[in-house]
Amino acid sequence: MDIISSIILGGIQGLTEFLPISSSGHLILMREFLGINSVDGLAFDAVLQLATSLAVLVYFKHDFLELIKGFFGLITGKVVEKKIKVLFGAIVLGTIPAVIFGLMLEGHMETTFRGAKFVAVMLLLGSILFYIAERIAKQNENLTTKKGLLIGFFQSLALLPGMSRSGVTISGGLIFGMKREDAARFSFLLSFPIIFGSGLLKFFELSNGGFENGLGSHLFIGGISAFIVGIFAIHYLLKYLRNHTLNIFIIYRVVLAIIILIVF
Repeated sequence: MDIISSIILGGIQGLTEFLPISSSGHLILMREFLGINSVDGLAFDAVLQLATSLAVLVYFKHDFLELIKGFFGLITGKVVEKKIKVLFGAIVLGTIPAVIFGLMLEGHMETTFRGAKFVAVMLLLGSILFYIAERIAKQNENLTTKKGLLIGFFQSLALLPGMSRSGVTISGGLIFGMKREDAARFSFLLSFPIIFGSGLLKFFELSNGGFENGLGSHLFIGGISAFIVGIFAIHYLLKYLRNHTLNIFIIYRVVLAIIILIVF
């Protein structure tokens, strides 16, 4: 892998982690296109996810500061605003399903789930989920801790390349009555523990191996690319969803899936 490929993969990760079109699926497809067959592919992707998790942390820094203050308020017995308690509980409970299923499916994620045809099928299935969510969306309810847990099960579907973490969690929010922009905002906040944790774990695994064959410099460049693009992707998706549906992404996913099935 060269520096240009690292920048491209980082940019794709930063863009597709937040747009509901699947980051892992697009990284697999781009590797196929560029002819990159790295044995550390999943680990490299996870470290790029670490960079995009930092983009979430920076973009939503005020939200995370409020959550930290709320946490210390709870353990010290101070009065904490209800919406902060609900958000904190929803993120904690919503993270649990993805952790459990991630540990269960880890052995398949580097092999069974890495094929282009598998990605195409998941793109189509995810599009069906998005369509159903848009059809039944009420957009008149607020987040609760119970909804956070249920949306966490939707987030588990993102373990399947082609599904899209943001797409399935936004769809989950819509199904449970949340406003589209609020569902997207919670989707990004909920993603932080998982993508930060998995990225940090893989980073330490790679660092213990010494970052052979210049992998360290490629990760650094790719990470910067993912971080910068990720900031812009978060901002413009939130802005877009204020007045638009997920339909444009549904169409894109279906077209891409058809192309993949024809080509591969």
